[in-house]
Amino acid sequence: CIWVCRKPKGSDKWTEPQLVADGKYSAVTKSAFHETDSVTRKACWNPVIFQVPKGDLLLFYKIGLNVKDWTGFVTRSKDGGKTWQTPQALPEGFLGPIKNKPVMVGDKIYCPSSTENKGWRLHFEVTDKKLTKWQKIGPLEAELSLPTAVRKSPVTTKDALGNNKNDQEAGEAIKTVKPQPILAIQPSIMFLKDGRLKVLARTRNANLATAESRDKGKTWSKVTLSDLPNNNSGTDAVTLKDGRQMLIYNDFSTIDGTPKGPRTPLSLAISDDGEHWRKLMDLETSPVSQYSYPSIIQGSDGKVYCIYTWRRRRIKFVEIDLNKLK
Repeated sequence: CIWVCRKPKGSDKWTEPQLVADGKYSAVTKSAFHETDSVTRKACWNPVIFQVPKGDLLLFYKIGLNVKDWTGFVTRSKDGGKTWQTPQALPEGFLGPIKNKPVMVGDKIYCPSSTENKGWRLHFEVTDKKLTKWQKIGPLEAELSLPTAVRKSPVTTKDALGNNKNDQEAGEAIKTVKPQPILAIQPSIMFLKDGRLKVLARTRNANLATAESRDKGKTWSKVTLSDLPNNNSGTDAVTLKDGRQMLIYNDFSTIDGTPKGPRTPLSLAISDDGEHWRKLMDLETSPVSQYSYPSIIQGSDGKVYCIYTWRRRRIKFVEIDLNKLK
């Protein structure tokens, strides 16, 4: 299920959780004899909230037994999240924003999206404010790279005399693996000062992936690897009102020979141009790990707000006053 809490303006407390989606939907079953309309229930995945400017508050999510079985859904609120309408399925083949928030490009809602069932690939889904017309852009082409899980990693064993030796057999096996397109999902969109759009995305390749558009999202460059570390975990980014970019991420690069890294620390980085980044601060540093699935926005008050899972047990909310940071 998906639940929603609100933090009313001026309050230091959150409301009680409110059930918004339970995974139930109507399914038409056909046989040789008759057609029946039954209610089916599956799991809910990856909720994404988006406030349409001067419009509805939208909650996008997916329903399915697993990632391959996902169907995109959306529900609306006209009163700031106090009440929600009956969920509606998105057009067939559209999933909506996959993890991170949409952005407005002109008068269109531009959803960062991706698929995982036939390799990890980035694409975008564009719609009007009423969600009546949908267009898909991509999937994006990507440069070749080896995932960390199959990169050669020094393996040390001991021989019969107890001496350390390199496991040459393990190394030889790795050599047979060929590079493949960068495996990237869950992009977030930034607006650069020179008019370009830029994305950062989760990968299996030790670094965040990136791509850019010079025509307001109509076409995109090839996906490449940035200098930013990634541990095969989700991140999010936001363009601040002063034109800078802010990223929330796990500051850890997956080690060669492993599929993913620990989800700690959870950190913030900032960039003046979207290209060069400096670490701003750590939000969590405990080795206990699992600080993940972060989201970040800037409020109308100028403050930055972050939400993330805390050790897979709780949701944590962080408010940051940029005026108090260097």
